[in-house]
Amino acid sequence: MSTMNLDRVRVLTHSSIRIQTAAGTVVYFDPYNMRDAAHDADIICITHAHYDHFSPKDIARAARQDTQLVVPASMAGEAPQAGLAAIHTMQPGDSLRLADVELDAVPAYNVQPERLGFHPKSNAWLGYVLAADDMRYYVAGDTDQNPDNMQIPCDVTLVPIGGTFTMDPAQAAAFVNVLQPRAAIPTHYGSVAGKPEDAEAFAALVDPSIQVAIKTEQL
Repeated sequence: MSTMNLDRVRVLTHSSIRIQTAAGTVVYFDPYNMRDAAHDADIICITHAHYDHFSPKDIARAARQDTQLVVPASMAGEAPQAGLAAIHTMQPGDSLRLADVELDAVPAYNVQPERLGFHPKSNAWLGYVLAADDMRYYVAGDTDQNPDNMQIPCDVTLVPIGGTFTMDPAQAAAFVNVLQPRAAIPTHYGSVAGKPEDAEAFAALVDPSIQVAIKTEQL
C-alpha cells in the first residue's frame, strides 16, 4: 500500500478542516475554535447551522474581505451573519466551480433513531466533495451512513466518529470500509463530542488497505 501525502490537509480541531491546493487556494470547512486569525481563506464551506460548525466569529478569523462563503441553501437566512459579501448556496446534488476547485454538495443526515432529531434529512444540510489536483476529498459533515452517501467516489474521506450526534468509531469505520477511499481522516471527536482515544478505535476497525491519518491538532 502506497502512503498518500496528506500534508495539505489539516484538521485544526473538531470538524474545522483546512485544505490547500497545489496552486495555493485555501479552503476551510466549518472553522471553529480558531486559535489563529490567519485571514487566509479563499473559500469557506459550512456544512450546517449548529454552533460548532457555523461560527461567525471563527469565520471572521479565517476570512479575508474577498473570501467566498458556501452554505446549504436552507441556511440562506443565516449566512449574512458571517459578514461576507460573496455567498453561494447549494442544495444536495449541486456542483460549483470556484478558483481551481470543484465542489459537489452531498446530503448529510442521521438515520439512527437515537439521533434523528440532530440532523434530519429535511434540513438539506451538506457534506462536500472537493475536487482539486486530481484528488477528491469527501468532507462528510455531521451524518450517519445513509442511502445517499454510500457510493461517493473519493480518494480521501474526512468522517465524523464521535458518536452522540454522528457515527461512533465502529459505525464510521464501517462507512469508510463501504466507500473504500485511499485514505480516511477522523473528525468530530475529542472536544464537543467523543473522546481523544476514539481515533485509535476507528483506525483499528478500518480496512487495512485504507490509510488512516489522525490529524486533529487540538483536542
